[in-house]
Amino acid sequence: MRFRVLKKNLLLLLGVSFVIVTLLFSARVLMVPENSTTEPNNVMQSQNYGSCEAVKFNFYSLPELKKSVYNANYKQCVLNAERFPGEPHLVLVVQVHNRPEYLKLLIESLEKAAEVHSFLLIFSHDYFSEEINSIVQGISFCKVLQIYFPFSTQLYPNEFPGQDPLDCPRDISKDNAVKTGCLNAQHHDSYGHYRESFITQTKHHWWWKLHFVWERVHVMQGYSGFVVFLEEDNYILPDFYHFYKSMVEFRQKSCPDCDMLALGNHNGFIDFNRLSTKVMTTGWMSTKHNIGMGISREMYYKLMGCIDAFCTYDDYNWDWTLQHLSGTCLSKPIKVLVAQGSRVMHTGDCGLHQKENCRPEWAMQRVEESLKKAKDDLFPASITLTAAEVVEHKAHMKNGGWGDVRDHSLCKNYAKRL
Repeated sequence: MRFRVLKKNLLLLLGVSFVIVTLLFSARVLMVPENSTTEPNNVMQSQNYGSCEAVKFNFYSLPELKKSVYNANYKQCVLNAERFPGEPHLVLVVQVHNRPEYLKLLIESLEKAAEVHSFLLIFSHDYFSEEINSIVQGISFCKVLQIYFPFSTQLYPNEFPGQDPLDCPRDISKDNAVKTGCLNAQHHDSYGHYRESFITQTKHHWWWKLHFVWERVHVMQGYSGFVVFLEEDNYILPDFYHFYKSMVEFRQKSCPDCDMLALGNHNGFIDFNRLSTKVMTTGWMSTKHNIGMGISREMYYKLMGCIDAFCTYDDYNWDWTLQHLSGTCLSKPIKVLVAQGSRVMHTGDCGLHQKENCRPEWAMQRVEESLKKAKDDLFPASITLTAAEVVEHKAHMKNGGWGDVRDHSLCKNYAKRL
């Protein structure tokens, strides 16, 4: 009996390795062509981005959709490159799922932002549709690049990293899972639950995107500024870039040990008139600083030193996982410079766990009304540090949902070159 269990576990681990290798091999287009002997960066830097054409997607054939995703990630067509030549002054990366109405609000806010013509907007998609592509490709006010998460559950609806029909049901007991012989019977999370692909996808996408942007996006080579990470249900204020520049200058002069920037917070417009010029330093916390995050290349490399810790920590939330790394795997807790008057608003009243009664027009109305009251407090001449809190690691209870060894293996393999 014991031999049979060991044999089954060994076969599962071999199966995991085979699946991961197969997935990564099928995504080899993320690298250079197989017959190329030139380094990827040199190949891509010699291309004429201004004359490229976006890859045409076939959304109605799964094999063709996969091929389109891989081709687009390899080709990396930068829209509007001829209209806005030169290096970007700021790179914004937006993680996009399937909330087109909120995405439209974000793009409207970007179009109204000062100096937006100097931005590079990178939209990272894990859901692929004609509507969303059309919305993004309609942007004409700055350079735009779309990248596509190649391990989306949409691309693998009946197999890992999607939901395999032979996977264990979320709430089945381990004893019953072993008896039924479901695929991942030995790999539940800390609370006895088995993986759900729609839950695990967001963390996968975030980690893949972080790596792909800094390592694989060709127009990012040589970029020395921060990359600011947003989500599709964010809304930026008109002085977003102005305040970003003030924070960067403040960090250089007065807070060189600040690891990250947080241009947003979750307080909305509360007391904005009083806080619009103020910043503070503190330890990074998931519930406070996961909106409008500015990450430098240096900080990215530090995070990449924690691949194993990030990819095996049993929490399906990327931000709670990041808080866990702060002060455990990382040599010191993450210190963040925070805008107390938020320049990024959260408009989404729907998300991973709430799908109904979504009213983006109400969110937009609230933002517009608040902006009218706040307009005289935008574009401050200077910013002031009002608080310097102790930077310390704050432990929390992990949320689970990330106990499957297949998720661990795939997550760790994003950073590996084939």
